[in-house]
Amino acid sequence: MFSHVVIFWTNPGQPNAVEDLVAGANKYLRDIPGVLQFHVGRMSPSPRPVVDQSYQVALNLILTSKAAEQAYQVHPQHLEFVEKVFKKTCHKVLIYDFE
Repeated sequence: MFSHVVIFWTNPGQPNAVEDLVAGANKYLRDIPGVLQFHVGRMSPSPRPVVDQSYQVALNLILTSKAAEQAYQVHPQHLEFVEKVFKKTCHKVLIYDFE
């Protein structure tokens, strides 16, 4: 298995950026081959100071392998998500990949 975690900071000037990002991830990324588990959602507030609360949306994917994640990166649906959703809604992203 291979985990791909993406943390998104949305554009503050875009009033619907969070909703558009979550909807776009569901539309374009959920069904890409190799994705075993898909979870996208808003940051969940916490009273614990150790929890980062500076971002707005996170994406957590578990893929079959590192090769599947590499294929995911160039899949047409992922590229369409980047162009049509990500570039319009986000100003920063941070990615954690691990096996």
